[in-house]
Amino acid sequence: MTLRIHNSLTRSLEDFQSIDPGHVRMYVCGMTIYDFCHIGHARMMMAFDVVQRWLRASGWQVTYVRNITDIDDKIIRRAVERGITIRQLTDEMTAAMHADIGALGIERPTHEPRATEYVPQMLSMIGLLQEKGLAYQAGNGDVNYAVRRFPGYGKLSGKSLDDLRAGERVAVADGKDDPLDFVLWKSAKPEEPADAKYPSAYGPGRPGWHIECSAMSCALLGETFDIHGGGLDLQFPHHENEIAQSEGATGKPFVRTWMHNGFLNVDNEKMSKSLGNFFTIRDVLKSYDGETLRFFMLRVHYRSPFNFSDAGLDDARSALRRLYTALDAVAPDTAPAEIDWTHPAAARFKAAMDDDFNTPIAVSVLFDLAGEVNRSRSAETAALLWRLGGVLGVLQQPPRQFLQAGVGTAAVDETHIQAQIAARAAAKAARNFAEADRIRAELAAQGIVLKDSAQGTTWVQA
Repeated sequence: MTLRIHNSLTRSLEDFQSIDPGHVRMYVCGMTIYDFCHIGHARMMMAFDVVQRWLRASGWQVTYVRNITDIDDKIIRRAVERGITIRQLTDEMTAAMHADIGALGIERPTHEPRATEYVPQMLSMIGLLQEKGLAYQAGNGDVNYAVRRFPGYGKLSGKSLDDLRAGERVAVADGKDDPLDFVLWKSAKPEEPADAKYPSAYGPGRPGWHIECSAMSCALLGETFDIHGGGLDLQFPHHENEIAQSEGATGKPFVRTWMHNGFLNVDNEKMSKSLGNFFTIRDVLKSYDGETLRFFMLRVHYRSPFNFSDAGLDDARSALRRLYTALDAVAPDTAPAEIDWTHPAAARFKAAMDDDFNTPIAVSVLFDLAGEVNRSRSAETAALLWRLGGVLGVLQQPPRQFLQAGVGTAAVDETHIQAQIAARAAAKAARNFAEADRIRAELAAQGIVLKDSAQGTTWVQA
C-alpha cells in the first residue's frame, strides 16, 4: 500500500512520493522559546515525531528540520523582566524543552536551527522580495510584505483578501500601505536591549516571525521540499505568509505537502491560563510518566481535536499497563530483527500507518497482539508486539520496570516489599492463611499488587 497523506493545501488525501527518490525533506515549526513547553506543544511535536518515525520505518531517509524561534517580543520582554540576556533565557528554555519532550520519547530532529543564526539568510530573502516589488520599507523603518501583490495569497487557508479585515490577526502598524501587509524586518526601538538589535541595510532591527521559517527551511532543505508541518493554529497567517515570502522570492512552489495537527482542548475547553486549565509538560510529568502521556496522544489521530483530561490519562496508563503485562508474562526476543510486514498483524499496522498515520488503528493492532500473547504464550508474537510498539516509540522499557514504577508518589521501598513477600510465603507455609491475606491486603492498600505464579511471587504498582 502506498503512503497517503492528507494535504492541507489541496484539502485531500494524496499518494505521497518524495521529490528525491528515497529521501524525504520535512520542516516543522518549532517553539518560540521564552517559557516551558505546554501540552499543546507536546501534541504538535508528538504528531510529527510519529511522522518521521514511520517514514524511516518505511525505508525513507529523512532530513527533519524543527526550528527554534529565539528572538521575539515575548522573549525580549521575559529576558528584560528577569534581568538576563536573551541568549541566557533561550539557552535555559531550550534545555528545559529537550528534557521535557525527551521524557515523551520525542526524538531530536536532524537539524534544530535557531532563528538568530540565520539572520543573514533572512535579510537576503527580504532583499529579493524588495527587488521583485513584493516588499517595501515604511516610514517607521519596518520592512513590510505587500500582500496584494502576491497573486496566490490565501491558497492554503482558503481565505480571500476581500474576506480579511484589519485587526483580526495582527495589530495594524503605522506606515503600512495596506492593513493586510505583514512585517519582514522590525526596526529597533530605543528601549530594546542591545542583544535584540541586528545590523542591516534597513537599519538596526530584527526579523519578523514569518520570514524566519522561510529562510531556515530554504537554507536547510532547498527552495522546494516535501512536507511542512505544524499546528492548525499556524495555518493562517504564519504558513500562508511563509508561502507568500518563499514563492515570492524564488518563483518556485514552496512545499509539496502541508500537514496540520488538530487543536488541543482541556476537559473540552480551549486551554487558557485565564481558565485555569493551562498545563506545561512538566506539570503533567509530576503525576504521569512520559510514556503514558505519549500513549494517550497516540490513541487520537493527529488531525482530530485532542481532548486532554486526567480521566483520559488514567485510561491510557491502564491500557499501556495491559500491553506491558503481556510482555512481562512472555519475554519477547529483543535481538535486532526486521519486522515481517507480511505477517497479518504487521500488515494491518502498516495499512493503518500508510493511511495518513492512523495511530488509533495501529494501537488497536497492539492490543490484538497482546491478547494473542496472553492466549498463546508465544515469544514470537511478543517480539512482534515489542517491535511494532517501538515504531510508535512505546513498549521499549523492561516490562517489570514499567509495571513497578510509580509516578508522583513516594519512592517505593523494594526491600520492604520483598520482606513482606517473604513473610507472606512463610505464613502460607505455616498454613496461616489469614496472615498471608493480611499482608497482601496491606500491600494492596499501599498500591502494590502481588502476582503469584509457579515461579514465585512478583509485584507491580496498581
